[in-house]
Amino acid sequence: MQELRRLDLNLLKALVVLLDEQNVSRAAEKMALSQSAMSAVLAKLRDSFDDPLFVRTQYGLSPTERAKSLHQPLKQVLADINALWQPPDFDPKQAELTVKIGLTDYGLHAVGLPFLRQIRPLAPRIKLAFMPIHAGDVSQRLNKGELDFALITEGETLPDFHTKSLFEEHYLCTARQGHPLLGEPMRLDLDAFCSAEHAMVSYHGGQFHGLVDDALAKLGKSRRVAVSVSSFLALPEILAGSDLMATAPARLLQNRPELAVCRPPLAIPTFTKLLAWHERTHHSEAFKWLREQMAEAVGQKDNSVSAETQRLPEKQQAV
Repeated sequence: MQELRRLDLNLLKALVVLLDEQNVSRAAEKMALSQSAMSAVLAKLRDSFDDPLFVRTQYGLSPTERAKSLHQPLKQVLADINALWQPPDFDPKQAELTVKIGLTDYGLHAVGLPFLRQIRPLAPRIKLAFMPIHAGDVSQRLNKGELDFALITEGETLPDFHTKSLFEEHYLCTARQGHPLLGEPMRLDLDAFCSAEHAMVSYHGGQFHGLVDDALAKLGKSRRVAVSVSSFLALPEILAGSDLMATAPARLLQNRPELAVCRPPLAIPTFTKLLAWHERTHHSEAFKWLREQMAEAVGQKDNSVSAETQRLPEKQQAV
């Protein structure tokens, strides 16, 4: 331990250069030192190793046996130390890690499953853990390392995290094919919309008023919500087996031949889906690759934003 406290990496580097050159003048030039400064370095090296290290001959400096024995080990040590400053190479095909992603059921459908399909052929040894999130717990879970990523929606500021905008989502009206209020082509006027019985998604499972009702109220209109459900993924099955109508995110309704869709007869605010992550993984080559793959999976390029524009976990909002 005493030797470690005296260790000076610059001295070790100088010793390697002296061993390579076996000439003080040339070694000084390579180290960008004066010849007198290099001589002083050699004096410190002799003291540290308690060995002359070099003896003068008519051909220059000749290393002692002790110095010769240090040459290759020192080169390896300095190469290993230099490697510590370089990020490790990331090979998706060989990478073995578990990635924990916090999301809602809508996030699983819209982002999680496309992301899974995207990376399985590219990184077969990476495991994905899709984990449910709730309002107010994402910040703590990212900080604790319980989550590596969280899929969130624009909302209140969440400091100290990085985000990437994945896509902007809009809403569509949907009902079963052949619903009596949906004509050909698929169109729906406001009066017909208000006269229908509706199903809606409420994360708490008990709300019967949401974004659509707020938009209707601005027009002096209202609707009747007959069913409130806490899962987006349950909604298509409910609609397919009833005359209920719903307003749902467009990506949820893709590849649902049993459902008819059309534009809502009123303006409903869109929302932006964001990916959030902690500073802990921000500079990791593996996690940078994963972020790029997730953006590609949902059809967007990298557009990260700074930590000052972070958002809360996916807003627990009913539609």
